[in-house]
Amino acid sequence: MDISFPNTRLAKLFSSEKELVRKFGKEQAMLIKRRMAEIAAVENLQQLTSLPQIRPHEFHGRLKGKISLDLKHPYRLLIAPDYEEIPRKDDGGLDWNKVTKVVIIGVEDTHG
Repeated sequence: MDISFPNTRLAKLFSSEKELVRKFGKEQAMLIKRRMAEIAAVENLQQLTSLPQIRPHEFHGRLKGKISLDLKHPYRLLIAPDYEEIPRKDDGGLDWNKVTKVVIIGVEDTHG
C-alpha cells in the first residue's frame, strides 16, 4: 500500500528513527516503524484486518473518516484513505478492499 504524509514535517518525523524515539520513546517508535512496514506490505486496507495486533477500525464523531491502528496503549496511529473521492460501498461505508493509498495523520491518544 502507498503511504504519504500531509506535510513535510510529519514525513521527516516518521522517516527518522532518531526523531521518532525522541518524540515517542524507544518502544513506541519501534511499534510505529513496525506499523508502517505492515501498512507498506499489504495491497489494501482490508488485508490489515488479518493482523490481530493492529486492530484497525474506523472512527465516528470528531475523527470520522480516520482509521485507528493500535500502538502501545493508549496511543493509536491515525491514518486516512488518500483519495479525493474515497472508495465507498453501496451502503456508504468505506470500501476497505479498494483503499490502496493512505496518509499517516499522526499518533494520538484517542481516548483522552
